[in-house]
Amino acid sequence: MYFAALLARTEDGWEASDTELDDVETLSDLADLAREAAPEDDTVLVLIEQEDAWFGVVRIDGEEDPRIYVSDAAAAARSSYGEILLTDELLGREPDDDPDLDALDLDGTEDGEDEDEDDDTAAEAGASGEIVPHGPLGDAQVLDDLGVSEKQLRSLSEDAVTEIAESLGASEVLETVR
Repeated sequence: MYFAALLARTEDGWEASDTELDDVETLSDLADLAREAAPEDDTVLVLIEQEDAWFGVVRIDGEEDPRIYVSDAAAAARSSYGEILLTDELLGREPDDDPDLDALDLDGTEDGEDEDEDDDTAAEAGASGEIVPHGPLGDAQVLDDLGVSEKQLRSLSEDAVTEIAESLGASEVLETVR
């Protein structure tokens, strides 16, 4: 089960809104959605979590590029919402780097590769088939100036979105959209 919310910082504190990500296909779409939630060029956080698997934080400050943190990149890569966050830049690859399609057999496996892949190996591959590292990825200091240190962010697990909202003083507004 997924939960996604927008937290927009305003003069009066944080405002939360539930967000539907079904029409969001790219990080740019997500950033545009977040910017629409901000009354001016205020900070907007997009908090996404998949129960017991991973969470992500996207921070948009005005027209600046989004800053992203994902708690478990390999788990997020298996999720359509997670794949939105796992950009080429975040994964450290060039935008033109495409998997070598010539090496694929008609059944979608690589030459010489067994069709019944080991579950551990599959856990590292995203829906695109590319290998994604296990563990946290991105800007772990994304919330430092808002009161959530890198150490705190990396230690969060099951109820991360709620814990982040509590640290920001936004738990009440978040609960109204949960």
